[in-house]
Amino acid sequence: MDSELQIALIGAGLAAVVLIVGYNKWQERKHRRQAERAFRSEHRDVLLEPRADGEPAAERREPGIARSEPRPFSEAPVKRSAPEVPNFLDERADCVIRLETIEPLDVHQIWATQNEQLAGLSKPVRWFGFNDSQNLWQPLGPHSAGACHWFCAALQLVDRQGSIGEADFMRFTGGVQRVADAVMALPPGLPLRAETLRNATELDRFCADVDVQIGVNVVAREGQFDGRVIQQLAERQGLKLGSDGSFHAVDDQGTSLFTLSNLEPGLFAPEGMKQLVTQGLTLVIDVPRVANGSAVFDRLMRVAGALAEQLGGDVVDDNRAPFGTEAATIIRSQIEQFQARMAEHGIPAGGPLAQRLFAV
Repeated sequence: MDSELQIALIGAGLAAVVLIVGYNKWQERKHRRQAERAFRSEHRDVLLEPRADGEPAAERREPGIARSEPRPFSEAPVKRSAPEVPNFLDERADCVIRLETIEPLDVHQIWATQNEQLAGLSKPVRWFGFNDSQNLWQPLGPHSAGACHWFCAALQLVDRQGSIGEADFMRFTGGVQRVADAVMALPPGLPLRAETLRNATELDRFCADVDVQIGVNVVAREGQFDGRVIQQLAERQGLKLGSDGSFHAVDDQGTSLFTLSNLEPGLFAPEGMKQLVTQGLTLVIDVPRVANGSAVFDRLMRVAGALAEQLGGDVVDDNRAPFGTEAATIIRSQIEQFQARMAEHGIPAGGPLAQRLFAV
């Protein structure tokens, strides 16, 4: 009896639990349906619907602060690039350093500062400023005016005295660095020491191989030549007396082609020609410094022949041997060979670079 009662009570308890759980689930579903009806919109969401042309709907964006699209690259500010090295410099023959200043700098300040910092170099140094309005480099000097962002210093590596050495390189690069510091320019890019000195040595070796001057003498057979007659004949041949004490044959640009000098010690001077007498004259062509050297040599020989005839002399070489047609042909061929080598090396005879490398 007791067992049947216990079983009945347990069954009633389980039924009550089931009813409670079921009631709770019903209440939960009821509240969910009410919430969905309350928040559901009858409007279509066009952002979630497919487009009529079949393209997928655009991605929906969450609300936020609007940001402008980045500008195309072509519209972005462009940093000004460094101008090329001045075209009248040659990186084979010049050690070049460029300086950039944040604000335009008066060229007088650069010129004065570099005079202090670069004194004592054995080779020429040239400075240039970049003219932004004309988009070109302009040489700087003591009387230059204006202001520039970019400056360029160039040390010539070679001349007829030889090439620069390590002392010149260090003095130049260190001096330009000090100039940059003094005017608060951006740190300059300095050239490599070993590479620069190696290039200078190689260029000097080549220049020494083609550095040829050819001389022809006109000597008196008897007596001496009179200075006044020499001047008259030289000027008749188109030669002009220069400040170096020699007569010069010049081209249309005023470039010296060959010289006529005193064979004996002593220079020609305008005020001294009346008293001057000499036993001979020397005509010299500087082969690397003239274009079309064979034609210039032919003109030199014509002048030498005319002087010898009118002064009563002979055309001879340095050993006082007669300088005839055969010798002239050999010399002319040698001149052509030397100048051809220069052209192959990219340093044409008589050109601006040759004029600098073989400066007198």
